[in-house]
Amino acid sequence: MTSIGGAEMVDWNLAVATATRLVRPGPDVTREEARAVVAELRKHAKAAEEHVRGFTRMIPDGHEPEDTPVLVVDRAGWIKANVAGFREILRPLLEKMQDRRGSGPGGAVLGAVGGKVTGVEVGMLLSFLASRVLGQYETFAPATREFPAGANGGGRLLLVAPNIVHVERELEVDPHDFRLWVCLHEETHRTQFTAVPWLRDHLEGEIQSFLGETEVDPMTVLERLREAAQSLAGGRPEGEAGEGGRSLVEIVQTPAQREILSRLTAVMSLLEGHADFVMDGVGPDVVRSVAEIREKFQQRRARGASRLDQALRKLLGLDAKLRQYRDGERFVRSVVEEVGMDGFNRVWTSPNTLPTKAEIAKPADWVARVHRKAES
Repeated sequence: MTSIGGAEMVDWNLAVATATRLVRPGPDVTREEARAVVAELRKHAKAAEEHVRGFTRMIPDGHEPEDTPVLVVDRAGWIKANVAGFREILRPLLEKMQDRRGSGPGGAVLGAVGGKVTGVEVGMLLSFLASRVLGQYETFAPATREFPAGANGGGRLLLVAPNIVHVERELEVDPHDFRLWVCLHEETHRTQFTAVPWLRDHLEGEIQSFLGETEVDPMTVLERLREAAQSLAGGRPEGEAGEGGRSLVEIVQTPAQREILSRLTAVMSLLEGHADFVMDGVGPDVVRSVAEIREKFQQRRARGASRLDQALRKLLGLDAKLRQYRDGERFVRSVVEEVGMDGFNRVWTSPNTLPTKAEIAKPADWVARVHRKAES
């Protein structure tokens, strides 16, 4: 990464060290219980692969897409794996910010000090997120010795065992059913990217275009990170999420960025909503208590947590992610009801058949554009 005087915008090693030191310990389990959870998650991940393929029909018979690994990790493992992905995808933006800061007076000194400060603040945010993520398909994960990934830049599926155990206990649901239910959601994401070869490059191109348009002053971004970190440390009143309540993602200055963000929001709504639709569609046949799990899980989402947790969700844009689950699932369900699963799967034909943000809200408009035009 471009550096001034050898210093980076973010000291990533310090971010990892800070996050792993601050992250909350997982639920109390014996060594034998932990081994059993890991083994069961691996078994469910394999079973979920077959269930998801059969339900979505995204992978034609006789076709075997590129394989990507499934890794069961603890909270520290999630932190380490994600830092590698963040560092890779944010590289162009951080280089741009580095150049801007380095051209000013005292740039070298700011680089040395700022990288450490930002590393601590990023670490604090990662420690917050690491106790909440149940699973994740890392689309842009570089392979490492500790965390292998698919060939040719392929991703990997992470299942965060302590968090899954924590939530199943909190909800008081059948642990075996809940673990399979989570695996169905995350396996759907893995299927999306392995069955649709162009999707990863398309998404990366959109993200890089968004970052390339960024004209935000580096100090503005650092201030937002500082606000989030201060919230974690209790340095800001609960419920206060920075000036104007804006999230980090909402620091958008240009019309081009707003247009790209609209497309990204639509794609993410599709991916998350599709995963929710699939996990509930497969559920009744293989997860006996799926209705109870969904009801309790939805209540947990709606209820949120403390005011501090809600403030951080707003600042980090996680409230938008919750809307993506809801809006995207409604889009997928409406389209499947109208044109069937094979008709819905036209969405994966090319970037041109992806829904727009407006079409996510009005699924009939997507059907009219993609189906009726094709049939006329």
